[in-house]
Amino acid sequence: MRPLSDTAHVSATLDKAAAENFPVAPVFLPRAWRDGLTAVYGYARLVDDIGDGDLAPGGHDAVLLGLDPEAVDDRLAMLDAFETDLLRVFGSADGPPRHPLLLALRPVVRTHGLTPEPFLGLIEANRQDQRVTRYATYADLAAYCELSANPVGRLVLSLTGTSTPERIRLSDSVCTALQIVEHVQDVAEDLGRDRIYLPAEDMRRFHVSEADLAAPSAGASVRALVAFESERARALLDDGVPLVGSVHGRLRLLLAGFVGGGRAALRAVTAAGFDVLPGPPTSTKSGLLREVAAVLRTAPRKR
Repeated sequence: MRPLSDTAHVSATLDKAAAENFPVAPVFLPRAWRDGLTAVYGYARLVDDIGDGDLAPGGHDAVLLGLDPEAVDDRLAMLDAFETDLLRVFGSADGPPRHPLLLALRPVVRTHGLTPEPFLGLIEANRQDQRVTRYATYADLAAYCELSANPVGRLVLSLTGTSTPERIRLSDSVCTALQIVEHVQDVAEDLGRDRIYLPAEDMRRFHVSEADLAAPSAGASVRALVAFESERARALLDDGVPLVGSVHGRLRLLLAGFVGGGRAALRAVTAAGFDVLPGPPTSTKSGLLREVAAVLRTAPRKR
């Protein structure tokens, strides 16, 4: 039986799912899918918390990974130790995973025959966050999303046994869109971490400086830039809608939740006049439900 401290530690990480733009593991899904999605979310949330320096104080995660508590502030060392523990999930020779979230992931990996690549991609994205804090072009940002977001969609397809090359392509569009939506919402928070995910080429086009992004509220140029990036994300979501129509039953509803969650977040950004600098605009539950319903109505069905 796990110590209570570890159980509480895991719960604190998983509870962050409530703040996401889309449902992580809704109750209407089969239990096996919910368990798998929850385990994958816990993994992705933890690796992001390591990369962002958002781990719980006290260094407990470092200890779980076999490091000194003080190492919790060394993000690259933590990511290296986390990768070593991930490899234990896939059967490395030195025993079972040490971190309880990775221990919970192991049966999911075995049951669904998951491979290490998408999990390693998420770690590499967070390593990149330690080295790269600005993106010159949209192509550079899209390559980052290939590591930071697209693996999650691919894992969802693998967990539900629905992965095909075409669905992977559509899923990548949706996941990249959701990552851009998050970047748009979190401009001020990201700048506080000395990161800017708005491509420099777009900032120049709209005559936006870093100082403009640090203002308490957005001027006309920043609003125009945010509107441009929002439309880019919206187009990617639209491109990915056929993914919803390519599946049936409860999976169709789950994927509509992802697309609808992105659209609802963009609607909230629009309602805020594209001023994201005071804080991230967030959608309401009713707004999310309306967008999900719209996706379900319009997604082309494939038989």
